Amino acid sequence: MTLSFQFGTVGAPIGTPKKPGGSVGAIEFSKSIGLNTFELGWVQSVRVTEATCAAIKQTGMDQAVSLSVHASYFFNLNALDEEWPKSRKRLMDAAHYGNLAGATDIIFHPGSYFGNPPAEVLKIAIPRLKGFMDELRKAKNPVILRPETMGKSAMLGSFEDTLEMSKAIEGVEPCIDFAHLHARPGDGTMNTHDEWAGLLKSYEKALGKKALKRLHIHLSGIEYGPKGEKKHLALGESDLKINFLFQALKDFGCAGRILCESPIMEEDALNMKKAWMKVSGEKE
Repeated sequence: MTLSFQFGTVGAPIGTPKKPGGSVGAIEFSKSIGLNTFELGWVQSVRVTEATCAAIKQTGMDQAVSLSVHASYFFNLNALDEEWPKSRKRLMDAAHYGNLAGATDIIFHPGSYFGNPPAEVLKIAIPRLKGFMDELRKAKNPVILRPETMGKSAMLGSFEDTLEMSKAIEGVEPCIDFAHLHARPGDGTMNTHDEWAGLLKSYEKALGKKALKRLHIHLSGIEYGPKGEKKHLALGESDLKINFLFQALKDFGCAGRILCESPIMEEDALNMKKAWMKVSGEKE
């Protein structure tokens, strides 16, 4: 039996050996310790050759490790008109080279409200994202684009924002960072079974039951204040109750990938896997 969720890390696990190193080494090491998905952390810029992409893709296939890409932090769907072409290219590069490297999903931070109402910002963001997706499909690029739910209330990327983008554009689905969603209100809410169940119900209503089978989740412990996220923490140092979250995921028959962003990434990724097996009753 395989588990409903695959588990892995965002960026190379800490224990990745120096040789072969890089993404190839990270994929092989992940598999060797019991993780079977991996997110390439191309968060500064995309600096890979087509040959490197081919090697990454082959390794992912050989090891049966599914791949995704975390695109540049320096991207903003709400960028000023003169900034937008540069910003757009950053996501385009991640989607182009990510596809060559065998990644099926491209994760990105949607940007900032710059103090404007979310509804107004979405009027700019959605057409830009739609133009982007049209270009990808024209180039026969099948990747799913995933706007990430963000942990600060000033950032474009509330749960509702990501649903609106996904409802509007075929091929766009959220990357749900549950730690960010816990941190975003700033008051310790979004931490009970019922709150998570309500959120998954909204997800299903917006995107359909099948979308619950291909969730892309980021997870870690988190420190937050009144304005939201401060930093990621190890699970054990955080007040985030993942068992309540996992129970809700089980109740809704969810499946997909869970990528750990904790400072002790592979250790916590394996902790998450154990916790999921305990809550779900699933065995490998």
